[in-house]
Amino acid sequence: MERRLVAILAADIVAYSKLMHANEEITLNAVSDVLETCVKPTVEKHGGRIVKLMGDGVLALFDSVVEAVNCAVSWQTQVSNISGDIRFRIGVNLGDVILKEDDVFGDGVNVAARLESIAEPGGISVSQDVYRQARGKTDFEFEELGAQQLKNIAEPVNVYRIKPGLVAAAALSPAGQKLKKSEQPSIAVLPFDNMSGDPEQEYFADGITEDLITGLSKVRWFFVIARNSTFTYKGQAVDVTKVARELGVRYVLEGSVRKAGGRVRITAQLIDAETGNHVWAERYDRTLDDIFDLQDEMTQTIVGAVEPEISETERQRVVSAPPGTLDAWESFQRGVWHMWTYSAEHHEKALEYLEKASELDPEFAPAHAYRSYTHYQSVVMNWTDDIDTSLEAGMIAARRALKCDQKDATAYFAIGRIHMMLGNLDDSIAALQNAILINPSFAQAHHGLGMVLALSGEFERSHQASEMCERLSPRDPIIWASLIVQALTYLLERDYDSALSWTQKTLQHPQAAGYWPHSVHASVLAQLGQVEEAKTAAAKAIAESPTLTLGILTKTYKTRDPEGLAPYIDGLRMAGIPE
Repeated sequence: MERRLVAILAADIVAYSKLMHANEEITLNAVSDVLETCVKPTVEKHGGRIVKLMGDGVLALFDSVVEAVNCAVSWQTQVSNISGDIRFRIGVNLGDVILKEDDVFGDGVNVAARLESIAEPGGISVSQDVYRQARGKTDFEFEELGAQQLKNIAEPVNVYRIKPGLVAAAALSPAGQKLKKSEQPSIAVLPFDNMSGDPEQEYFADGITEDLITGLSKVRWFFVIARNSTFTYKGQAVDVTKVARELGVRYVLEGSVRKAGGRVRITAQLIDAETGNHVWAERYDRTLDDIFDLQDEMTQTIVGAVEPEISETERQRVVSAPPGTLDAWESFQRGVWHMWTYSAEHHEKALEYLEKASELDPEFAPAHAYRSYTHYQSVVMNWTDDIDTSLEAGMIAARRALKCDQKDATAYFAIGRIHMMLGNLDDSIAALQNAILINPSFAQAHHGLGMVLALSGEFERSHQASEMCERLSPRDPIIWASLIVQALTYLLERDYDSALSWTQKTLQHPQAAGYWPHSVHASVLAQLGQVEEAKTAAAKAIAESPTLTLGILTKTYKTRDPEGLAPYIDGLRMAGIPE
């Protein structure tokens, strides 16, 4: 045995049991990734060594107190940058310990562990001895918390914490993201106000805020300010423009929670701080049956609503800018604007701007991903004379996106759509499910999954996926595409009355585009015996896509059952679409 005076760093993963309960495999992979890419190199860099590595905890020793504190801050900042779900609490103590073989014992270790337990998620608590040694020797300010009675520690311990706003003050910027900070849409989520007069709801309001920060950080092109920075405004009457200036963000999301009886009302509003305009606002009324389920639902719903609103605002911001002045982010948004028109005349422009974005920043995964999706569009909308070449180009772009960032949901979305066109339905489902695992609020991934599940004959799951897309992004300008997938799914399962209802709903959407809504409508009408009306609808489909044939549709939509597309094709044949 050996006695030494060392700085002890104890760290523990926040809500580890809940994460494991939700998905063991994903959690274990995420923890392993964080430990290997962040924690171990950071400890080594600061002259420390890990003496214990448990499932949800780490114990490390340092000869220097200053290096232990620097390591803790670097650790928290890096983890916030690479992981939306995995967060740590850290405690640092200076104490005399016993080293025996590969283990460590003593009160100094116990105090470090108790300091960790009272730290905030993403935060760092230190003892007075650590504060005295590190004060004035680091770039971080300390905040005194006073004497704390720590569990199983006989005497109170004077505790300090690294001042909020300095730990992980760098935003949750995407790993592998090469765009300059100024080019990305940046957002701060302010602590939601508890309007209930019920202290119990304070935890719920804080939980909603924290989950929104985590959820938005999964949108890889957002620059999201970390929790420790935004929570310094908790309980204050704030000027949103001033807060945005202090945090260096373009958008601010704020809201409130109000409980009455067994119901809760949640409001949220997104503000463009540069103009002061409200980009989006919504109110949600829910029953308070299971607070955790409600928290998860609200997080997913609000993130799903905020992402397309910011994207649309960003596109409008750059759409009229001179092409020669566009940076990578602006070229990307201009390309996406052209892409989402679902118009053949805009198709080449979309590819042009997305290729320019990739040239300006070759490591920006979303530019490659949406270039892949644009090639997919050319096939699904019948804009290409060479389906195989378009799909090959789409696959190359999708794989490039994944190579740039294996945690980018859009990259998996793109490769999933290309696999569907190639008839690799299992690969398509797996890729789209990966996109949803990475970003559960990604409405377009749910839409894509609905489509491939319909082609796979899994109709009930297809409807569920499309319904999720509609719930997450009801104001999406291309929500019509999800509506027509619902119609096609009912058509393939031969529920023609339901299919007709959905085609009518699709055609009423002001932005429904291309031949697809008309062709599904024509097939449904024909299957219902309304052949003349079906021929009229088929004529509209042909007007949108003069080269449309049954052969092209059969090649485009590959089903698991060789006869799976028969209801669609047979109806179109009756409606007069050529072979």
